[in-house]
Amino acid sequence: MTLELRGVSKTVEGQTHIYPTDLTLENGTMNVLLGPTLSGKTSLMRLMAGLDVPSSGRIFWNGADVTGRRVQDRKVAMVYQQFINYPSMSVYDNIASPMKLLGADKAEIDARVRETAELMKLTPMLGRKPLELSGGQQQRCALARALVKNAGLVLLDEPLANLDYKLREELRVEIPKIFEASGSIFVYATTEPEEALLLGGNTATLWEGRVTQFGTTPAVYRQPLDATTARVFSDPPMNFLQISKTGNRIMFGAGQSAAATGKLSELADGRYMAGFRPNHLEIVKHTPDALEFTTTLNVTELTGSETFVHLQHHGERWVGLVHGVHDLALGEELRVWLDPRHVYIFGENGKLVAPAAYALAA
Repeated sequence: MTLELRGVSKTVEGQTHIYPTDLTLENGTMNVLLGPTLSGKTSLMRLMAGLDVPSSGRIFWNGADVTGRRVQDRKVAMVYQQFINYPSMSVYDNIASPMKLLGADKAEIDARVRETAELMKLTPMLGRKPLELSGGQQQRCALARALVKNAGLVLLDEPLANLDYKLREELRVEIPKIFEASGSIFVYATTEPEEALLLGGNTATLWEGRVTQFGTTPAVYRQPLDATTARVFSDPPMNFLQISKTGNRIMFGAGQSAAATGKLSELADGRYMAGFRPNHLEIVKHTPDALEFTTTLNVTELTGSETFVHLQHHGERWVGLVHGVHDLALGEELRVWLDPRHVYIFGENGKLVAPAAYALAA
């Protein structure tokens, strides 16, 4: 089974929600749509499902053109952020409801419901009503209803966003196993890079209605094709710094410079944009060739075992994620260091020129 989008776009009242998109999803794969709110994730899923008709382009399912075919006539299931169960019905009947609508016989319904309930660890709860379940169990019930009819395409629109941290972590571990067992094409929308990395499979990064990159999740994370993708696939977003290369020196900031070592030494002379993730910025020098920057500390945020530091560097706003809890004075100068192996180099047009050395070695 394959789902193929060929030049698919969506325009509503003169506003482009999805720019022309080519995308092919294969049978048995987990495909994450990663992007901030309003980047186009839900719009793209609605086109895949048949809930909306594209303004241009065609959609193919197993080679057959299904553009414009009603969602009721497709083998599609969708689970939303606001998961919905029928409160007056038992968990059993909630899961069985799609198959009853399809006219399946009782024996087939019973077998599929019990098989799916076992997969979702809901067997002991089949006689209960949804409101008697925990939040995580209610979401598993909604997921089971999506899976029970053996839909070839299962769309999950931020399905864990409304659950507490512990439940999200439990389901993030369970969901890839469930998907692997079902064999369907899964599309999972999220705003969180960490969730994309935990789910694995493939990731499509979205920004303002455009798919900026699609590939295996580790590859997109480690080798983003451009600065936009790098920004999307980093939480907090990737930091950037305007630099120039002259001879064997890298120039940055207000007259600061450093030796061009490693991959930086291979750059042609010219102007570039350096990018680095927050967790690679350090307040203690750990490597002899680390680049040093003098910044102003604006805000600190403690997470328990780590500290977010919000910095100002000659007009650039950076965020660093450093280990431990630190007593730092706000508004004062703070020296920070960056290992050159963690630096991505982008051209002035935003396209990747050289991935970070650590990413190539991973």
